[in-house]
Amino acid sequence: MSLGGVLDGLDLERVGRDMHDLMKDLFPMCRSITGDGFRETLATIEKRVPIDVHEVPTGTPAFDWTVPKEWNVREAYVANGRGERVIDLRRSSLHLVSYSTPVRRAMSLSDLRAHLHTLPERPDWIPYRTSYYEPEWGFCLSERQLSALDEAEYHVVVDSSLEDGSLTYGEYFLEGDTDEEVLISCHACHPSMANDNLSGVALVTFLAERIAEASPRYSYRFLFVPGTIGSITWLSMNEDVVPRIRHGLVAACVGDPGPLTYQRSQRGDADIDRAAAHVVGRRGGRVREFSPYGYDERQYNSPGFNLPVGCLSRTPHGEFAEYHTSADGLDFVRPDALADSLEAYLEVFTALEENGTFANLFPKGEPQLGRRGLYPSIGGKEADAEVLAMLWVLNQSDGNRTLLDIADRAGIDFRSIRRAASSLLAAGLLRAVLDSSST
Repeated sequence: MSLGGVLDGLDLERVGRDMHDLMKDLFPMCRSITGDGFRETLATIEKRVPIDVHEVPTGTPAFDWTVPKEWNVREAYVANGRGERVIDLRRSSLHLVSYSTPVRRAMSLSDLRAHLHTLPERPDWIPYRTSYYEPEWGFCLSERQLSALDEAEYHVVVDSSLEDGSLTYGEYFLEGDTDEEVLISCHACHPSMANDNLSGVALVTFLAERIAEASPRYSYRFLFVPGTIGSITWLSMNEDVVPRIRHGLVAACVGDPGPLTYQRSQRGDADIDRAAAHVVGRRGGRVREFSPYGYDERQYNSPGFNLPVGCLSRTPHGEFAEYHTSADGLDFVRPDALADSLEAYLEVFTALEENGTFANLFPKGEPQLGRRGLYPSIGGKEADAEVLAMLWVLNQSDGNRTLLDIADRAGIDFRSIRRAASSLLAAGLLRAVLDSSST
């Protein structure tokens, strides 16, 4: 089956619900850039996709970085004099600053305040904070929780460990007809935040399942990595793979109700940029230029690699109020938005898989479509969409323009142009010059 065929059979309502259900399973896990929470996340994904789990030891050099010590936490809380836990990791994995060092002591509220993080402008939300590379500890809570604390002594416990261990990442390689690769990457290291983190994890998981149903021309490599250090570590260990990567996308923030947003690769004019811009534009979304700030696309686009990897999201990071807070919960992410994002990703990869260049075998005037069963028997009416797509393909197929070129110029979605080309090819009106499909 072609990727376009998989796309045609997509049950959007069902797949949106299923993606959201996977996020519900993953949401409570206490994830960070290393540790058992990340492994638990991969074990859940592995029930759907046969990923290979890699462990990279602490101290392993990764270009200018070093794989850090592994962090795990068993318990973390702040208790008042009556033994009541006023802040408790068991209630939300956001309550603890990620990578907090071990603590067990009594403190006054005035001393404790230096280790407490809130969002005064959003008094009911808990912020997300980290301290990956500097030894520190802290708790996050709502401003309303903080204002309710008495000026008293508190018992602080962070039962965590920072020890030699490993950085864990998941990888699924799907072999295609060629060894040319498409890289699809998501960060899977954040704790309980749904849009930033889990929506991308769910999308990449379901995308891998859908593409595995097809017989793709490209080989596909799906990565579930901890942000920044994970992609850098993967690149440092796979420099032999990098030359085979022809296209790539980073998936993040794909479940909110905002419009699709595509950020171009550093190259700006790569095939992935053209395909994604076409799909996003046709779906009423936005296209932005490359920025060196964001998710792991900035690592793949670093000058030593300059890979054609863009980022396809909905509302970008930092541009929705709920970003990196407890308000980015499961109810913020909509199943219909998840399904729409998945469909858009599949459309992008269909355009890459099925693009091609053709030559019109009857270029002098229009060939007679009617006697080939390609034109309505009753004339006098405006051409329908199918006929119009065929006329565009015939007019533009000079042996140089690709189908994506034609779709952009005609203002017609790629799949309609591809279907028109298939009909014309079957009727003997076109010749494939450079066709990447299995027509």
